[in-house]
Amino acid sequence: MEITRNRPSLYGDIAHGLGFWTERSEVHQAAAQGRAARLRQLIGDGAAVNAAAADSMAPLHEACIRGQARCVALLLAAGAQVDARNIDGSTPLCDACAAGSPDCVRLLLEYGAAVNPPLFTFSPLHEACLRGNLDCATLLIQHGASTEAHDCHYGTPLHVACASKHYHCAKLLLNAGANVNAATLHETALHCAAKTRQVDLIELLVEFGADLHARDNADKKAIQYAPLGSPAHLCFRFYEDTPLSLQQMVRAALRRILGANALRVFSQLDLPSRMVAFLSYAPPPPVFDV
Repeated sequence: MEITRNRPSLYGDIAHGLGFWTERSEVHQAAAQGRAARLRQLIGDGAAVNAAAADSMAPLHEACIRGQARCVALLLAAGAQVDARNIDGSTPLCDACAAGSPDCVRLLLEYGAAVNPPLFTFSPLHEACLRGNLDCATLLIQHGASTEAHDCHYGTPLHVACASKHYHCAKLLLNAGANVNAATLHETALHCAAKTRQVDLIELLVEFGADLHARDNADKKAIQYAPLGSPAHLCFRFYEDTPLSLQQMVRAALRRILGANALRVFSQLDLPSRMVAFLSYAPPPPVFDV
């Protein structure tokens, strides 16, 4: 799977080249350029904050795409529609996640922005993981974003994180209970990691219980996408030749059973700190000499 989305610049550069920019209002322009004082003046004079351009872009979209948090706050306070959709079907929350602006994301969530869109569409969590915007992804998950949101083209956020080589987003999703073996067209996140030759992602997914023998629509296992003799291929061979230890299998089984509650449950167990760290896929605590 190859990720080819070009946002957040899509509606700035391309739309400008097609002539859409001239159809935008002065409110659009002030919001996009971060001119908060001018935007406040326009709102005070009664300018429409929900006016949409030819591509259904509202001023709130413009502000979010460019991470203009002050303008986002002004527009929301003036009644901007928090879940307005543009011609691409994206909401301001999607745009803020694509832009990597936690401040904009927080504002939108405070005003009730929907974190889970209709089925089979690119979600705000997909956008955050596509760009590797860990802070945005964390906020979304804290507000109930589904780690199993499924886009009919790109799969789950875990597929997107692995295809985009974003290790920390992938680990965040897995710790939040994402299904490591979720498939789109039979392709798993492990196939994505193999295609990008990311050894750290391959190791992470296998440790979380990824199925080394899962086959995609081409009847290929993930290892078959790693060039022979490459570090990724050698990593796969190691795991195929060296089964997980009993400890690792128990950990993976517990994670499957507990799902998103795993970290909370582990932290409450009366176990040694090193064992809790192991179960939580966290670095072991330091050992001090006595």
